[in-house]
Amino acid sequence: MNPTKEQYQQMVEKASPPSRVVQNCLWAFGVGGGICLLGEVLRQAYLAQGRTLTDASTLTSITLVALSTLFTCLGWYHKLAVHAGAGTLVPITGFANAVVSPAVEFRCEGFVPGVGCKMFLIAGPVIVYGLGASALWGVVYYLLRPLLY
Repeated sequence: MNPTKEQYQQMVEKASPPSRVVQNCLWAFGVGGGICLLGEVLRQAYLAQGRTLTDASTLTSITLVALSTLFTCLGWYHKLAVHAGAGTLVPITGFANAVVSPAVEFRCEGFVPGVGCKMFLIAGPVIVYGLGASALWGVVYYLLRPLLY
């Protein structure tokens, strides 16, 4: 049986589940906003303890990374990401998850070949291209700075 493109498209549409775009967007918005809200609550709590703004912000980042790492190790972050999708990609927690997740997955291969080598499997390219882009932008800024000021 060789179906035509139209027949094949009809078969695909019939077999595919309906899209839940609105529901997925609401989940992503709610979870991403919730992570950001948690960050702000933590920052305000640290400020209420009498810490400086810089210290409170640093402690907030550390706490969010630690919570993300803990939840990744317990398998909760993945369960949340199944429902929230892109909402869990809030930069600091998503990046911590991207570093810890492969390390947890490959821990049975040992500390150096498993955890050490695989830890930056996902996050490594982000770091490399982020550093490369920032270096390139630094050079452009350095060259254009006399014209700007």
